[in-house]
Amino acid sequence: MFSGIVQNTAPVRIEARHQDLWTLSVPLTASQRDGLVSGASIALNGTCLTVTQIDDAGRAHFDVMMETLRVTNLGDLHEGDLVNVERAARFGDDIGGHVMSGHIQGQVPVVEIERPQNNCILWFGITPAQRRYLFAKGFAGLNGCSLTIGEVLDDRFNVFLIPETLNVTSFGEIKVGDRVNLEVDAHTQAIVDTLERMRAAGEL
Repeated sequence: MFSGIVQNTAPVRIEARHQDLWTLSVPLTASQRDGLVSGASIALNGTCLTVTQIDDAGRAHFDVMMETLRVTNLGDLHEGDLVNVERAARFGDDIGGHVMSGHIQGQVPVVEIERPQNNCILWFGITPAQRRYLFAKGFAGLNGCSLTIGEVLDDRFNVFLIPETLNVTSFGEIKVGDRVNLEVDAHTQAIVDTLERMRAAGEL
């Protein structure tokens, strides 16, 4: 389980690139290494990955399989690219964002960036299938950040970013055309999918 509160960004290293299987590593902070063992979970760009090794330099290693490479933007990474990092929540941690699973449903492209004074508004393009799960003042996980949705139109939605989010996450360097990992609210998805199945079965 994750809270969607990104702890920092880290440059990724591509340790190996095999057919449909990559091995990535990132440096961890001292607090992230504290008590960490192989088999633990860390989210990179919101994608829940299993730690396979913690090396002597304090880097966590992860194997990224073909489905993850297909669905997420981890397959687009290059050596040195920054990724958002969050260690899985532990019992007793404050959940300052929203409960997130780290299971990515797909990607959304950045289609517009507005920068009014002291603000940053990001617009993301969406498909009709994604649109069903997005609501104004609901939330979405975007590259691992739990963010409140502003407006939702037929083919796009926006979020408003505060300076702290821009400083701590990779959103400070985002560009139009970049593709961002999307995790929708699991409760909203369950309700929408259940109602659609009931409607199709003539139960509504």
